[in-house]
Amino acid sequence: MKIKSESQIRHPRSTVYTAYRDRLPEVVPYIPDIKEIRVESREQTDHGVRLHNLWIADREIPRMVKSFLKPEMLRWNDYAEWSDEKMVCDWTLQIPAFPDNVVCSGRNSFYADGEHTRVVLTGDLQINPKFPGIPRLVASRLAPQIEKFIVMLITPNLERVNQSLGDFLDAQ
Repeated sequence: MKIKSESQIRHPRSTVYTAYRDRLPEVVPYIPDIKEIRVESREQTDHGVRLHNLWIADREIPRMVKSFLKPEMLRWNDYAEWSDEKMVCDWTLQIPAFPDNVVCSGRNSFYADGEHTRVVLTGDLQINPKFPGIPRLVASRLAPQIEKFIVMLITPNLERVNQSLGDFLDAQ
């Protein structure tokens, strides 16, 4: 399933790019449904920064998946390669609750739009419907619902992150 999000932030491209890369944990109070963003590792590279952030959500779980999806499972690892020259970020999300079942990756691109910045996110999410302890037929029926739920969780969150980053920068 494709993921796409586009937002405009009322700040210059370099300010938005740098804040997005370096200051996301400080933006958490502005992001609904996110409890915490933890920087697990950060490495300077020849072209930018390699980051591993752990995102912890605080979100209601739909009734149809509550039996096997617990609140403590609503977290994901965000592995990102930031290219300072191109002002893009290639990322891969890994969901610890489903390490072999969910594949999600994409790119954030930052474009100057006058004095503002246009942030374009494109990505792809794939669900492998083989879940341990769940019969294959049930899993194959649940997979599209889980995929839809994850995209529903990620996509609006990405848009809110952009809005929240703008609010954070406005407050500086």
